[in-house]
This record gives sequence, C-alpha cells and structure tokens, in this order.
Amino acid sequence: MCRSIKTLRPPALPEEATGDEIRAAALQYVRKVSGFRAPAAHNREVFERAVDDIARATAELLDGLEVRGAAHSKDPREAARAS
Repeated sequence: MCRSIKTLRPPALPEEATGDEIRAAALQYVRKVSGFRAPAAHNREVFERAVDDIARATAELLDGLEVRGAAHSKDPREAARAS
C-alpha cells in the first residue's frame, strides 16, 4: 500500500479532489509499481503516459462514485446552495 496516496473523495476531503491531487496520487502509484522515483530517459515517455492514464481513470472513478449521505456536485457553489 502506498502510504502517501490519500483518499480523494469526500468525506476524507472536504471538497472534491483537484486535478493536482489526482495527478500526485497517480504519480505515487506509478512510482510504487515501477520501483522508480524518476524514470530514466528511455522510460520517461511510458512512465508519463502511465501517470496520465491512471490520473484519467482516477478522475472518471471519482466522478462516477456515489457516496451515500454526501451531496455530489461538480460546482462547489451548487453544493453550498444545497446546504
């Protein structure tokens, strides 16, 4: 388990995860799985592609999750009005 990857959905976060938080989690995952903190030049493209793919999949997952008992809104202003 990657201890530096945090839960990226409410209620663990007060608001929806940002793109930067999602990408940071994807980067930590790729680092853990590959065993490399930073890729060698000849692996850089595949490393970055993996980070992009995992970040995209993570964003799709978070967008599709239904957290019971929590309001889900893309727009924080909508969530504030619902309260």
